[in-house]
Amino acid sequence: MTRFVRSASLLFSGVFAGFLACVLVLENSLRGFDAAVYTQTRLVELDSLDKLASATLIPAMITTVVLAIRARGNDRRVVLVAIALLVIVFATTFAINLPINSDQSAWSVQSPPSDWASVRDRWQVAHAIRTVAAVLAFGLLIVTSQVNATAQSRVRRISQLTMSGRG
Repeated sequence: MTRFVRSASLLFSGVFAGFLACVLVLENSLRGFDAAVYTQTRLVELDSLDKLASATLIPAMITTVVLAIRARGNDRRVVLVAIALLVIVFATTFAINLPINSDQSAWSVQSPPSDWASVRDRWQVAHAIRTVAAVLAFGLLIVTSQVNATAQSRVRRISQLTMSGRG
């Protein structure tokens, strides 16, 4: 069961972190364009990307919490740090990105608001924060997965040696 939960946690947190990294690259590319191009692109992004974020962040958080419950020792501590990072992602999304998304969904390509660049900048800074947090969480989950796999391999090897009379 723990193996399945660990795999699911890695899958969802990895897809989510990768998704955020792609959006970060796209958003950085938009910095050289005018208000109309930025607004048009944001309206396209807002069409369905929030659904993908929810479909990956929520399961990532749930499976990582379950993993923390099942983990022991240092493994649990590392997973708890990953959960804290995912909470930062969720809090940043909820407090900053979603309200801006809601406002931007009503923007007009023909007449974006006069403060569009400052709104863009606030969204992008918050997005960069949550992207870094998500990538770090994923990295920690990879590390704990590898440490766990190495420890299990050693236990199996010792068990095999003991069973064969060489231990």
